[in-house]
Amino acid sequence: MMPSLEDQERIFVNKFVYRLEPIQRGDIVVFRYPRDPSKSFIKRVIGLAGDHIQIDDGRVYVNGQLLQEDYVPKAYEDLRSYPELIVPPDSYFVLGDHRSLSNDSRDFGPVGQAFIYGKAVFGYWPMDKMGRLR
Repeated sequence: MMPSLEDQERIFVNKFVYRLEPIQRGDIVVFRYPRDPSKSFIKRVIGLAGDHIQIDDGRVYVNGQLLQEDYVPKAYEDLRSYPELIVPPDSYFVLGDHRSLSNDSRDFGPVGQAFIYGKAVFGYWPMDKMGRLR
């Protein structure tokens, strides 16, 4: 999750929050990589079950509406397109904020809810980047 997060940063992951509330668009989730569950990934939720997702020249559309993504800096934008997809039941479409190099749902498809085990909520290392994740 760069530029919000970079390699070797330390974060708190709330593993209980999704027992109390549903996963929401914009959440930064931690999940087991669908192609190798021994690895964990961290990405931002873009689409919920039933959403129509389409990416046209890097612009993300959710249910036909352009998604405003202030968390993706210009330097990390990607001009890839992705055909329209309907997110399956109990699944989420996730993208990294560092779009130009992110391995995300554009590559491995929607992530099943069973793979998601937490929400990234707070960075604590390095100290100069301590704070709530957005």
